[in-house]
Formats: sequence, C-alpha cells, structure tokens
Amino acid sequence: MNEHTRSGKAMSVTAEEAEARIGELLRRAEAGERIEITRDGKPVVELAAAGVGAPRRRIRGAMKGEIWIAPDFDELGPEWDEYLK
Repeated sequence: MNEHTRSGKAMSVTAEEAEARIGELLRRAEAGERIEITRDGKPVVELAAAGVGAPRRRIRGAMKGEIWIAPDFDELGPEWDEYLK
C-alpha cells in the first residue's frame, strides 16, 4: 500500500488490496481520507466519503437579488458606547 495521506495526496492501493481490505478502507474514507484504487499501476477509482470531492465551482453573481444587507448593518447601537471609549 502506497500511503501519501500526510502530504494531501490520496492513499494508493491496488484493486486486489482494496477487495481484501474494503472494511478498513471504508472507515478511512469516512474519516476524511481519499483512497485511490489502481489496476495495472493506473488510477481507476477514488474512494472518498459521500459529499467529499471536487469543490463546486463558484459563479459570481449567482445569489444576486437573494441577499439583502441593511444600510445600517455596520452601525453600532448605544449598548456598545462603553466599549468604544
């Protein structure tokens, strides 16, 4: 097993190793590790916890019209006067 989890890379296991150690690999994936499964030395599948994967691409302006900020949001009320002295 080729483990590179500390450097941020996926741990690499062969398909045969994955079959033999699926329980352990599932636990590690659930804990946040990424496991790359290889066949003939080439990556085939990446095992990761559900919901973990490539970050969604952000689209500028996607929330336009859905977010509102009050004009006085950064004004402090009188209850803050003693802290601002």
